Amino acid sequence: MINYSKPDLSQHPPRSVRVRLGGYAHLARLLDKARAHLVGKAGEFHYNCPLDQRFFTFTGINHQKLLAAIKTGKSDVEMSAWMDKHAKRQPAEIAAWSVWLEQLGPGGAQGHEWIAGLIKGHKSKRDDIRSFADLLDLDDYLSYGGKA
Repeated sequence: MINYSKPDLSQHPPRSVRVRLGGYAHLARLLDKARAHLVGKAGEFHYNCPLDQRFFTFTGINHQKLLAAIKTGKSDVEMSAWMDKHAKRQPAEIAAWSVWLEQLGPGGAQGHEWIAGLIKGHKSKRDDIRSFADLLDLDDYLSYGGKA
């Protein structure tokens, strides 16, 4: 059974970018990575990576401030309430940003070539990977024993 209070990301991936918490895409994944980071079980995952930084920029929350709140042992529900208090974003803004984040892709040809290289590296023939969320879901699946 997965203990999401103290996740071991060497044994399982964090939740998908698409899992919403408090309306936010990526927040559940971010919390999994932060909690794993705090207990030294982050594996190959990095807290405050570029995708995390997009979240922090949107919410206006400092990554160290969020980490300090997580250290207190708050549950997902409590962290969602904490976000409501500290982020000062309206539900419509959160919804629009979350849709945008789920669809965010690499942009130009170089980025698409990079994603294609990662897919080939996994020996996958998938041709439907367009966004970073798609890529992270595929990579998480394959990295923990899924078949391309």
